[in-house]
Amino acid sequence: MTFEDLLDTIKKNNLKVDFDLLQLAYEFAEKAHFGQKRASSEDYIQHSLETAILLAKFKLDETTIIAGLLHDVPEETSVSLKEIKKEFGEEIANLVEDITKLGKIKYRGIERYVENLRKMFVAIAKDVRVIFIKFADRMHNLKTLSALSKEKQKRIALESLEIYAPIAHRLGMNELRGQLEDLAFPYIYPQEYKITKKIFQEKIKVRNPFVEKFKKELKKELALAGFKNLEIHGRIKHLYSFYLKLNRPEINKNPDKIYDLIAIRIIVPEKIVDCYSILGLIHSKWKPLPQRIKDYIAMPKFNGYQSLHTTVFGLDNKIIEIQIRTQKMHRETEYGIIANWVYAEKGKPKHGGQIDKKRMIWLNHLLEWQKESESEQPEEFLKKLKINFFKDRIFIFTPKGDVIDLPEQATPIDFAYHVHTDIGHSCTGALINNHLSPLDTLLKSGDVVKIITSKSRKKPSLDWLKFAKTHQARSKIKSALKI
Repeated sequence: MTFEDLLDTIKKNNLKVDFDLLQLAYEFAEKAHFGQKRASSEDYIQHSLETAILLAKFKLDETTIIAGLLHDVPEETSVSLKEIKKEFGEEIANLVEDITKLGKIKYRGIERYVENLRKMFVAIAKDVRVIFIKFADRMHNLKTLSALSKEKQKRIALESLEIYAPIAHRLGMNELRGQLEDLAFPYIYPQEYKITKKIFQEKIKVRNPFVEKFKKELKKELALAGFKNLEIHGRIKHLYSFYLKLNRPEINKNPDKIYDLIAIRIIVPEKIVDCYSILGLIHSKWKPLPQRIKDYIAMPKFNGYQSLHTTVFGLDNKIIEIQIRTQKMHRETEYGIIANWVYAEKGKPKHGGQIDKKRMIWLNHLLEWQKESESEQPEEFLKKLKINFFKDRIFIFTPKGDVIDLPEQATPIDFAYHVHTDIGHSCTGALINNHLSPLDTLLKSGDVVKIITSKSRKKPSLDWLKFAKTHQARSKIKSALKI
């Protein structure tokens, strides 16, 4: 990669950047890293360029791109933060300083690692651009991982899979999450990677022709119905996501049961009503599979994902998944929180944009939890972090139709404490989909839960700690019982 490649990426994405300042930053970084080589034998400046180019592909602002170019200067060279501040100002220097601190995070030495993870979450809350730079840095590190020792490969890949990919997912950055997982996959599960890749490629080869054939027929039907300016294309599932799905109990390693290996994606210009109209048209032409129609527009996923999903018997009765969304939804699916950072309401690029506060709620909860769990052992902290904040999420409904976001394997007790502390304390039972169920029942996405309470009950039961999963529920129970 060259500086010209960075310029081309910036121009291609219509970003407003002071090119003189950008060139100054590049030359500053190139001089600071002069003579330095990475383990892959490439010049160190290549890593800085790759990081900045990816930030430009994310369509981030000038400050973030320049900070990406400079992010390793204080840690890897003799040039100080003071010099960066003098040349490029306080805002860029502050971003570089935060990244330098995060550069010390390693997935080893559990006590120090956990301490630095805590610092990272504080830094993200202070300026979310810190994690954008860290993502770009990590992406290039994963691409050059083969140059490192086996031990380092596994450590960096594991950290990417268990920490960085889930953070990207929580921020709604689905495409980035998929790329991080796919790059880490072969280093953590090499044998499973080889087997999965072989199955994946074979199935893609078989499914692709009839998907293309169906796509042409679908385009023709939509055009006849008067739908214009649509984008219709195929979406191939990420390899690691395919691996996880292949190992679900209901799939039982049968790839023919994975209907979204190649999905057809329909993107309408802007009207949400068009999404529903197209869904109706598709169902009038091709029979949908029962229980495979999902409305993530009316009920978005916890990370803001919105789309309509349906699975139909297509041409020659072959099963295929179709996803329908607006341009805005698609942009937010690809870039997540960055979409709100970059785009104004009318779709025009802007600088220093607004953060989607809904996507940051989990981080506020995480910071509160950090304060409450400062005395916990590092191993316990890391375990609870993964369960409470990075585990796959489920959606549970209240009887009034409100959506409660909980981690997988949550129980009615977790639900009760999420609604209100007093509801949790006075809980005596639960109705799940109108059926009386034990309090240790594992909830599933889509369940409607009503908590039964009693005025005579003032305190929780000690036994609840055996199956309460969320930090919120466990801490409230312990506090009430004074343990």
